[in-house]
Amino acid sequence: MKSFTTYKVAKEHTGLTLEDYLKTILQYSGRKIQKLTRQKGILLNNKKVFLQKKVKPEDTLRILIANDMTYGVEPEEGCIEVLYEDDYMLVLNKPAYQLVHPTGQTTSGTLANFLAHHLKEQGIMSTVRPVHRLDRETSGCVIFAKDDRSQFILEQQLKDRTLKRTYWALVKGIVHPPSATIDAPIGFHPTLANRRGISEKGEQAITHYHTLRNFSNTSLLELALDTGRTHQIRVHLAHIGYPILGDGMYGVRVPYISRQALHASSICFKSIKDQQEIRIEAPLPGDFTRAIDVCSKELHS
Repeated sequence: MKSFTTYKVAKEHTGLTLEDYLKTILQYSGRKIQKLTRQKGILLNNKKVFLQKKVKPEDTLRILIANDMTYGVEPEEGCIEVLYEDDYMLVLNKPAYQLVHPTGQTTSGTLANFLAHHLKEQGIMSTVRPVHRLDRETSGCVIFAKDDRSQFILEQQLKDRTLKRTYWALVKGIVHPPSATIDAPIGFHPTLANRRGISEKGEQAITHYHTLRNFSNTSLLELALDTGRTHQIRVHLAHIGYPILGDGMYGVRVPYISRQALHASSICFKSIKDQQEIRIEAPLPGDFTRAIDVCSKELHS
């Protein structure tokens, strides 16, 4: 039996075509609307109608729910920390050294595998859909959508910059100026395939930073992204001369943290249900906190 989601057209949306209502109010993609049309999955007042028909107040719109048939990854029992969850999405706290999803030779032990098991335990069949990524060594907030419409909406928020990501980083040196914007394009490294670098032929990349605290020869920064290029924060900070501590690829190794000192500390987005702003924070992991303590002690020694 087919399942439908039901919506009531509000007075302020009078005169919109059905297609405009689907795209602007419900935020369905053009591809999704075409698919629903082929499946006879759009009913206005329980009737199939043309997309150019104008909607009226109190019209009842029913949209076919496409039930997922697979998790997309192999469910695997493991520990996850759920920072936020509703009917449309989750925010998880990713530990350092764990991949967000399977890639290359790694097909198990990822956050996606553990999330699939979490959903399965709840009796939910939902493809695991990460909305963005974090490097293996980076810890903190990661968003997953529970359906393709929610994924589309959250990805649009990323593009529109209404979904805001904040990071903390420990870097070498006393950063000057203490607050600024780095606007430098990032592209592939000319010889090393797994690295990125500043390149005139690269894609635009914008990072904002603000100094939270200075130590003897290190700084704690808060950073926000306007774009989401691979290794963006790491490349940008190395480019301006303040590499991330513990980053073996772009930064400097230190004895008191064994990975890059970069943490996705918070994420802010609009609720899919009612457009209310939601802000979620991920606590600093122990190794990052200890690294700050070491820097602080060096300052006062």
